[in-house]
Amino acid sequence: MEILAFGVQADEKPLIERAFEGHHEVRSLGVFLNEDTAPIATGYEIISTSVNADLGHRVLQTLAAGGTRMIAQRSTGFNNIDLKVAERLGITVARVSYYSPYSVAEFAWTLAMAVNRHIVRASNRTRDFDFRLDGLMGRDMRGRTAGVIGTGKIGEAFTRIAHGFGMNLLGWDIAENPACVELGMKYVPKDQLLAESDLITLHVPLIPETRQLIDAAALRAMKDDAILVNSSRGGLIDTAALVAELREGRFTGVGLDVYEAEAGLFFLDRSLEAVEDDTLARLVTFPNVLVTSHQAYYTVDAVGQIIETTVQNVLDYRAGRRSENVLVPRS
Repeated sequence: MEILAFGVQADEKPLIERAFEGHHEVRSLGVFLNEDTAPIATGYEIISTSVNADLGHRVLQTLAAGGTRMIAQRSTGFNNIDLKVAERLGITVARVSYYSPYSVAEFAWTLAMAVNRHIVRASNRTRDFDFRLDGLMGRDMRGRTAGVIGTGKIGEAFTRIAHGFGMNLLGWDIAENPACVELGMKYVPKDQLLAESDLITLHVPLIPETRQLIDAAALRAMKDDAILVNSSRGGLIDTAALVAELREGRFTGVGLDVYEAEAGLFFLDRSLEAVEDDTLARLVTFPNVLVTSHQAYYTVDAVGQIIETTVQNVLDYRAGRRSENVLVPRS
């Protein structure tokens, strides 16, 4: 059986093909799954998708009509999938429920330190042999307060690094993580965390209850010189409201690896095209903002684990087995 994989990055392709070797043939495509590309899947019982795939009802209907019966998504998040429609159409859906939390936590810290110490500005200057220090002054993290919103595996990994920096630790989640408490974390209401933290990092999933969790009111509650980092999902932040606050000169730095309207932009080369997204275009002009292209997970360790789990999800589907990764079971 041949499996069709959408949205495969160049670095990812040999890993996928090697992982499936001896199990199934795999056809890797660089294009992302959407309404225009869905017909390519006709005749494929099993497809694999990336986090930015469009798996809304129209795409799912096209897939079902073409014979697709299983979707193996290569990500933990699944907010892009209409699970109810998939179930109604008899399409099994599986995801990767776990991979290296260190990849994302370490990258979140990379963003935080990059904006704190103005690394991008410094690098651009030195390329022009400008070695002035004007405007490059940062702050020590030791003794300051880190606010961790979402203290699951990734939030815990971030907290351990913050503890190593000697920071005060505040947390917010629906349940306390004993490992974080042991490190000295104090769980507080979200408003208190926003008001008292020097560095705020987001590690919660995107669900209806967390969409635009950081809205205009939350942004106003933050310190004027706070650092905000989002390496989870773009929809957690009201980006228009964030731009409005940045225009007022607020925040030491903002590091974003995700963006709420990233589908159709991220993972693609748009450098020769006019930018139609006015909010994103404005966002990247701020000198204290660093935007990266949803790459926090992108380490050989994490991607390797994601692919291995994806292969196992396919094998489980073929064998009629069910695991914790299954979102819609085989009918």
